[in-house]
Amino acid sequence: MLQNAMAAPDLPGELERLHPASFSWALTCCGREREEAEDVLQTSYMKLLDGRARFDGRSTLKSFLFGVILRTAAESRRRHRLERWRGAILGLRAPDPTPPHGPEELASRSEEVARLRGALPRLPRRQRQVLELVFGQEMTIAEAADVLGIGIGSARTHYDRGKKRLARELDRGRR
Repeated sequence: MLQNAMAAPDLPGELERLHPASFSWALTCCGREREEAEDVLQTSYMKLLDGRARFDGRSTLKSFLFGVILRTAAESRRRHRLERWRGAILGLRAPDPTPPHGPEELASRSEEVARLRGALPRLPRRQRQVLELVFGQEMTIAEAADVLGIGIGSARTHYDRGKKRLARELDRGRR
């Protein structure tokens, strides 16, 4: 059993011992999506093994590992959400497994992208910049704040207001 800190050679064995519980937790964190849970768990293990996540012995390895899994799953969800928003903002939608069924559907999709591109310039400059950095450049809000030379709280406010205003602008364009 682990005491406080663990020597590096013990880590792989402990991860193997904790694997069944870790995989179960990863499934929970990933909404029972097996493939996503496998990816999250693998990324979590890599964070521990390559030193990006360091166990310092202030808790049990299991609770520390579960925290890493939880944060990694949240990062994964955020990345997927950003990919969807980025595609919408840049007009680069992921290929639809079912092709459009006719010119009406193609026209509808083109109109949606055009509405989005038309709505972005109507946002206040700072809101637009934060959204473009977060979605277009795949930055975190903190990174966007650094780029823009503003505080993280201010960046979060611009991000939140920008998303809400963009939604209103798009809704207004549908009427």
